[in-house]
Amino acid sequence: MIKVTDLHKSFDDLDVLTGVNAEFEKGKTNLIIGQSGSGKTVFLKCLLGLLVPDSGSIEYNGKAYRHFSKDEKREISKQMGMVFQGGALFDSMTVEENVMFPLKMLTTMSKQEMKDRVEEVLDRVNLRETNHKLPSEISGGMQKRVSIARAIVNKPNFLFCDEPNSGLDPRTASVIDNLIQEITHENDITTVINTHDMNSVFEIGEKIIYLENGVKAWEGNKDNIYKTENKKLIDFVYASNLFQKVRVAQREGL
Repeated sequence: MIKVTDLHKSFDDLDVLTGVNAEFEKGKTNLIIGQSGSGKTVFLKCLLGLLVPDSGSIEYNGKAYRHFSKDEKREISKQMGMVFQGGALFDSMTVEENVMFPLKMLTTMSKQEMKDRVEEVLDRVNLRETNHKLPSEISGGMQKRVSIARAIVNKPNFLFCDEPNSGLDPRTASVIDNLIQEITHENDITTVINTHDMNSVFEIGEKIIYLENGVKAWEGNKDNIYKTENKKLIDFVYASNLFQKVRVAQREGL
């Protein structure tokens, strides 16, 4: 679990996060949503340890990051997997080499142990027999699955995803959503997903944090988001006619 208490972050005179409180639950898909400029990217970077908050606390499994020693900070970083928005695969490396990269950097596994683990995670994301292909030789959806395989190869306790459906068609995006959720449940991972995809919200939003101008303006799940009376959230989520119709149907019990 990750617990955030009264988190503040500013850049010069711009306040980006102003007193955010949140809990991201283990074994669930926790989503951060909000308009551009709401602070969700900065929030995610703080959770990853890429940015240092001005004040407030971030706890990982009950211990505040600010109290970690250098060794403990190094250890917690090893427990984090990351799925980047664009996939961030190395173009000159094969699928196998991309997935193996964290093992080479962070473990003392033998070559055979690494190959066995890579085979295991590639099999889990349904990418058998792609080991020796380059990223340019596979589809965008397959590249995203390689990115997920790389993120989980080191058996992380925390999985972070930044716009994992970016650039994907709706059907492929749904496959990626469900894959992330399945992996989260199977491995009891604390998964945090930064997204603007409303399909993801309604499909896998087990815990949702809505940021508005650097403040947590709402939290709930995919079921009770239909019943919210938060006007800004309603305007954000139901911006399209499709989702407006879904909201009306849900409220009328259709």
